[in-house]
Amino acid sequence: MKIGDSLPHFSLNDADGKLRSSDEFLKGKHLVLFFYPKNNTAGCTAEVCAFRDVYQDFLDAGCDVVGVSGDTVASHALFADKHRLPYPILSDAQGTLRKAMQVPKKMFGLIPGRVTYIFNPSGQLIHITNDLMDAEKHVKEALDVIRGDA
Repeated sequence: MKIGDSLPHFSLNDADGKLRSSDEFLKGKHLVLFFYPKNNTAGCTAEVCAFRDVYQDFLDAGCDVVGVSGDTVASHALFADKHRLPYPILSDAQGTLRKAMQVPKKMFGLIPGRVTYIFNPSGQLIHITNDLMDAEKHVKEALDVIRGDA
C-alpha cells in the first residue's frame, strides 16, 4: 500500500471470537492498524504492551487502535487476557488482510512483517511505519502522527 490508498474492506474475528469489520473502526476517527508477527514473542509483546500503555492517549486524540497477526482466536484470547489489552486484536490466520495490505515478509520471507498503517477518518492511508526490529518505534510514530507532531 502507499500513502493515499483506501483501507480495504475486511471482516476478521477478534480475541473474543466476535466478527469485526473495517467499517466499524473508522466512524469519524483515525485508525491505527498494526500488524505484528506472532503472539508471545519478545518484540511483539513489547509492541502490544506499548500500544496498551498509551491507548488512552490514542482515544483522547480520536483514534482507534487495532492489532492484527496470523495467530488463532484462541491464541489471541490468552494473549489479550494475559497482557490486559484494551483494544481489539484480530486473527488473520489465512493471511487475507496481510496480503490485501501488502505487508511484506522479512528475513528471507520467513517472518511476517511488522507494519503499522494509519488511516484518516475517510479511510485514506496517511502514514506507514515498517520496522521489524524496533517494535516500540511503531507506537511513538503513530502517536506523533495522530497528535500532528510528525
